[in-house]
Amino acid sequence: MQYSSNMLITYQYKLSPTPEQASTMEVWGELLRRHYNYALAQRLDWLRRTRCQIDRCSIVSEPIGDIPDKVDYYTQASELRQTKELFPEYKNIYADCQQQNLMRLDKAWKRWLIPDNKGKRGGRPRFKKRGDICSFTFPRVNCQKAGAHLVGNILKLSKIGEIEVILHRPIPDGFTIKQATLVRKADGWYASLSLEDGTVPDPLPVDEIKNAVGIDVGLEKFLATSDGQAVEIPQFYRSSQQQLARHQRQLARMERGCKNHQRQSNKVARLHLHVARQRKEFHYQVAHWLCDQYDLIAFENLNIKRLARTRLAKSILDAAWGSFLNILQAVAVKRGKWAIGDDPRGTSIECSGCSERVEKILKDRVHNCPHCGLIIDRDWNSGINILNRAKRTLGLAFAGCGGYLGTSPMRQQISIAKLGSPHHNRKIWWGRMSHYQFRLESKGKFCN
Repeated sequence: MQYSSNMLITYQYKLSPTPEQASTMEVWGELLRRHYNYALAQRLDWLRRTRCQIDRCSIVSEPIGDIPDKVDYYTQASELRQTKELFPEYKNIYADCQQQNLMRLDKAWKRWLIPDNKGKRGGRPRFKKRGDICSFTFPRVNCQKAGAHLVGNILKLSKIGEIEVILHRPIPDGFTIKQATLVRKADGWYASLSLEDGTVPDPLPVDEIKNAVGIDVGLEKFLATSDGQAVEIPQFYRSSQQQLARHQRQLARMERGCKNHQRQSNKVARLHLHVARQRKEFHYQVAHWLCDQYDLIAFENLNIKRLARTRLAKSILDAAWGSFLNILQAVAVKRGKWAIGDDPRGTSIECSGCSERVEKILKDRVHNCPHCGLIIDRDWNSGINILNRAKRTLGLAFAGCGGYLGTSPMRQQISIAKLGSPHHNRKIWWGRMSHYQFRLESKGKFCN
């Protein structure tokens, strides 16, 4: 197998700092937050003083005084020495971490003012309130003049000390640690190590693609494939909603700022973190299963932000289609597979058998074509259309979803991936045992 290029991946490990080290890292985050706000105020003041044209003034108000020089990352980074003279507490922070903090602001500033290739811009950078900045980055690891060194399971940080790392999985041989980011979450501190992976294979040649599938994501089923399989939607947030509501009611009764309020707030944050981790693990399991089975995966480029403004917003955000599709594309690239997005318009209306339009409303879950007599599940029909469009895009001509192009009409049912106990005597297709492990059922038999 040939390897084409390098890929950056992130491994996250739990840290076991001492109380003094945890307090030091919290102080760093607060000082970096204040410096971030000061640097942002500098940029906004320069913008306010220089936005008016030179030959006219605003009707409402106009700033007076000398026009300041343009503020950018380099001017603000050069002022770090002066900052340490005025505020000696900044001397205790590693210099590279302060520079990375200014780089983060510079990236957000440019994303706001400079549009991307599609003409879109980000939102205006906001001032950070207390606790918003809960991470800082060491840009160099295990090299000369680096502020972080990982030796075994000990992470040596400049001006912080040695912290034990819980290495729940080893770092693969040949991977290079590029940088380390310390992140504070509801259940403690973590180290996110950015690794350079040089084992990314070349994409599979188009003429060697043997198995292809189109997937249609939804709310009744998490996704339906073009070959008649489906994955049940787990709804992790809705299953934890009653427990979350109970903790939030207790939090609302407490006095803000007291220790009991802080403890209860941490319980709510831990529950949200648990739900997010469940959802992320589920997404990775589905992505790896698709890449195990197929060489080409076609999906819809949905406008999820617009869909999340409807009455189904809670269910859409709980399914997290956007996060899943990003994970799917990353897994596909890492394994040398294809993941292609296409225009979602008309995939549910177009008949996969005769290409005629069959109008439906949202509650119509069965595709019943009056032109060719094809009767299949609505999501199954969409998956077939998505796959056919991807084939036309790549110029593929192989048959991928046998049976659906037959001339005689037939009633077909989609098989659903069911949740089950890992103790059942059945084969589990991917991943370790878990309480939401699901299986795929095809023609009455469980398969890998």
